Amino acid sequence: MAQITLSNLAHSYLPHPHDEQDFALKQMDHVWQDGGAYALLGSSGCGKTTLLNIISGLLRPSQGRVLFGDQDVTDAPTAQRNIAQVFQFPVVYDTMTVRQNLAFPLKNRGLEPDLIAQRVNHIAGLIGMEATLDRKARGLTADVKQKISLGRGMVREDVNAILFDEPLTVIDPHLKWELRTQLKSLHREFGHTMIYVTHDQTEALTFADRVVVMYDGRVVQMGTPQELFETPQHTFVGYFIGSPGMNLFEAQIKGAQALVQGLPVPLGAVYGPVEGRTQIGIRPEFCALSDASGLPFSIQRVEDVGRHRIVRGEVQGQPINIIAPEGSAIGADMNRVTFAAQKINVYADDWRVAPLTAQGKAA
Repeated sequence: MAQITLSNLAHSYLPHPHDEQDFALKQMDHVWQDGGAYALLGSSGCGKTTLLNIISGLLRPSQGRVLFGDQDVTDAPTAQRNIAQVFQFPVVYDTMTVRQNLAFPLKNRGLEPDLIAQRVNHIAGLIGMEATLDRKARGLTADVKQKISLGRGMVREDVNAILFDEPLTVIDPHLKWELRTQLKSLHREFGHTMIYVTHDQTEALTFADRVVVMYDGRVVQMGTPQELFETPQHTFVGYFIGSPGMNLFEAQIKGAQALVQGLPVPLGAVYGPVEGRTQIGIRPEFCALSDASGLPFSIQRVEDVGRHRIVRGEVQGQPINIIAPEGSAIGADMNRVTFAAQKINVYADDWRVAPLTAQGKAA
């Protein structure tokens, strides 16, 4: 296992990039702790696979270094990085049995037959394939083949890291939760450094201890699921995480108050002068309908999703979503909305602004 350090890393697919927009990956410095379970999350085209390919050695970065522990592996080929990879589509040997597929990485390293058998049986049990160990891979469904790929990626105990590139894309939806649970169990048992690439926030938040959110070639936040939800460091994180995502309003910030279209909104902290395009962000969970106070609100529709209802409407022409607990009243006279002040985040040019401390400094 290894700590992975990305130092002054950037990459462009152009031979002579001129400015930042020519880079698929903008300059970054990040440390991925030894034994951590990370999800690399973002929409299509944000740079997730490019970054994973640089870590794995399939791509050399235009600038910067990749270190595994204290070893600089920037120029080392994939085979020398001692990693396991599981790709979006299953890679198995159809002429081999499931047992032979799982054993293949261990045989290549000359392990003793008894140890190979022990590891194969253990992994087969974890992925629920004990009964099919002696079946040929040919003819198995795509989701079963992907389970073999997952098992083969995890069968080795000596790897520096295991990299997953959207591995559940071809898996039947009913099996996805089961496989994510199995991956978590394997991580707890063996402690491998795991990096899991996905555009699905549910996969990311249920698999990872820390989620790395990418947007437009940048890592905009690395944090726990709770940190991403409560204090998104970038408006994209607020929008992308959560269903529905964070509500954002153009606002002027004046100390402990925001002005939204000239109307006051109390903030849960005091802010210094904020420059640039300023906004406030509030999760739908922290908005509440009112018949007495708050911003003027008009309801467009109510969606019942079981555990709660999503109230969709507008504040002076701007869309807003409110999550109302199941059973709470939604009356025709509830034409205002209030925000939980402590849950409001302030943004300048899309980046979160820290409030002032009691000493007048940014928190």
